[in-house]
Amino acid sequence: MHLSEPIFDQASGLRRMRAARPVKVIAVTGGKGGVGKTNVSVNLAASLSRMGSKVMLFDADLGLANVDVQLGLSPQRNLSHVIAGESTLSDILVEAPGGFTIVPASSGTQRMAELSADEHASLIRCFSDIEDSVDVLIVDTAAGISESVVNFVRACRELIIVACDEPSSITDAYALIKVLNRHGVEGFHMVANRVRSQREGHMLYHKLAIATERFLNLRLDFLGSIPEDERLRRAVQKQQPVVMVYPNSPSARAFGELAKRIGSWPAPSGAASDLEFFVERLIEYSIVHGEMAG
Repeated sequence: MHLSEPIFDQASGLRRMRAARPVKVIAVTGGKGGVGKTNVSVNLAASLSRMGSKVMLFDADLGLANVDVQLGLSPQRNLSHVIAGESTLSDILVEAPGGFTIVPASSGTQRMAELSADEHASLIRCFSDIEDSVDVLIVDTAAGISESVVNFVRACRELIIVACDEPSSITDAYALIKVLNRHGVEGFHMVANRVRSQREGHMLYHKLAIATERFLNLRLDFLGSIPEDERLRRAVQKQQPVVMVYPNSPSARAFGELAKRIGSWPAPSGAASDLEFFVERLIEYSIVHGEMAG
């Protein structure tokens, strides 16, 4: 299978990006399921939106999407329709409670997690066509260390690892960092989730940071902690971001602090460089994937 023509048809999209405003592209991931990764993605998106940023949240769990479920949304169309050529990106975008937009993926469709090279080209085209009204693109990945997770994450400039103070979470987070580091990923930030105190969050960070520095020669940045909070659980049951329904709760305030730190990160150097980098990395993967398939 030869992908050069369909893939590089995206060149016009890349040129449009260079003329657009800078976009920060941030992956949110975790080494295992159940660490609260999607909850972090949703509340960071809502918090950044409250600060005035125009945020797009891409549900990159292509087979088991859950961002829409967490927010009580029932999109009629999703990314599978874009990849099939039945819709454009703008057709499927959903306005979320919190003022940001969602790119919904397909839920319960294994086929979406096993895209062909031509379908990857359609996915690339989708992101090449993002309008210049987005300041931040958050990529909420699937759990684990699948090929899909690795390739979405390595296409992002910044990476937030969500971990809890459980042995399996710490072990899996380290394994994920190790795999991603082998693929040249940099810009690792950690969020300690569901901690009982700030001290516990710092201790969790130090456990992981010591291992990554000693064995991988890699510096892990500490973005902050999200406390164990009954109101966060209630917000999940209400299918709403906690920063909206309980804005003065400890967890909502913590998400606000994380968003401020992200907001203080330098803007991408050069117009739209993070989004351009994201698409170029997806193109690079599709070429390799297509050559292997051929």
